[in-house]
Amino acid sequence: MKAVVWHGLGDIRLDDVPEPKIEDAHDAIVRVTASAICGTDLHFIRGTMPGMQEGRILGHEAVGVVEEVGPQVRNLRPGDRVVVPSTVACGTCSYCRAGYYAQCDNANPSGPRAAGGLDGLQAEYARIPYAQVGLVPLPDTVDDAQAVLLSDIYPTAWFGARLAEIVAGDTVAIVGAGPVGQAAIACARLQGAGRVIVVDGVGDRLELARDQHAETIDFNAEDPVEAVVQLTGGIGADRVIDAVGVDAQRPSHGPAAEALRSQGEQFDHERDEAAPERNPDGKTWVPGDAPSLAARWAVQMAAKAGTIGTVGVYPPQVQHYPFGEAFMKNLTVKMGNCNHRRYVPDLVSMVAAGRLDPTPLITRWVGTEDALDAYRTFDRRESGWTKVALGVADDGSVAPGLGEAAGTGAATTAGTQSRGNKS
Repeated sequence: MKAVVWHGLGDIRLDDVPEPKIEDAHDAIVRVTASAICGTDLHFIRGTMPGMQEGRILGHEAVGVVEEVGPQVRNLRPGDRVVVPSTVACGTCSYCRAGYYAQCDNANPSGPRAAGGLDGLQAEYARIPYAQVGLVPLPDTVDDAQAVLLSDIYPTAWFGARLAEIVAGDTVAIVGAGPVGQAAIACARLQGAGRVIVVDGVGDRLELARDQHAETIDFNAEDPVEAVVQLTGGIGADRVIDAVGVDAQRPSHGPAAEALRSQGEQFDHERDEAAPERNPDGKTWVPGDAPSLAARWAVQMAAKAGTIGTVGVYPPQVQHYPFGEAFMKNLTVKMGNCNHRRYVPDLVSMVAAGRLDPTPLITRWVGTEDALDAYRTFDRRESGWTKVALGVADDGSVAPGLGEAAGTGAATTAGTQSRGNKS
């Protein structure tokens, strides 16, 4: 089968690899009908996430059809249409049973304190361990475009809003308008946010946030901390979601760039610490040049006694955080990997009921044969490439827009545009 395979830093290939087989009684084989490219995938290629083994299949977002199940998978059968939550979890250990699926003691083949170690989902077929927990059935009212965003992006955004402890009427600042930041706009609103302010430096991402009627700040045009403070009457945001993580980039110009100019050596040190090995190709596969900047801005723009939810990825080698400023402001700081399986079923129900429509977030559909070019374009944050989905197969899929409830969500990622005046 065809699969996107990691061979080293800056080196991914579309390879022919063996189809997966049932290896354990709790396994299932899923024929992937749609996958997607995530910013976390880029960490492995840029060098900001260590530990990847050569030959591993990339990807952790997928929708598909069950082809085969092991004898201990009692709740699924071949032909079932499913979404694959990004985090693998056993469902029986104390962490899973408490809802901390990301900290499962049994799912990782390298042991309970390890990370990674399984082939990913950017392939024609995938083996899903602990399938009785690791697959969530889909109704036909949820199409593939909606469902693939429920594999990782929307659960992570929902988790970030939960970490930030959003309550009714809160002013929420979201640092980063990439896929998770975009999804966090709808999730924050569904959890009660009164105002949503989004900070980024990429024009089309800010435009997509404006389509959702978020208040936007371009950090290349104004100082984002000063702007948030001014927009909130000198107080700051009640809640902040850091949806950026280790690959944060410095402003290229404007007052924020000038204010950070003297800290260039510190940021260079942080980048070298976060990505000691890297293999850029021109402007592609380049690690972020300000690993702690999103964290710093989140602390600075939070109101005193506010809360920060961090879901942007910070790998173990990152050692810098503005603890002193957070301490003096009495901030609550929560962070971590999303417990996807905890939130996916409810999100599927929201989409099926028309409360949420995530599909406008997908800005590009490409075929698997074009995956490598799509990776490079997505990595460079080129205009129009905020979120990329890979159409792997048609048989058994529900095409975008063909779900019975597709596009009707009250918390949709983009509102209906005016088509002229009506009398």
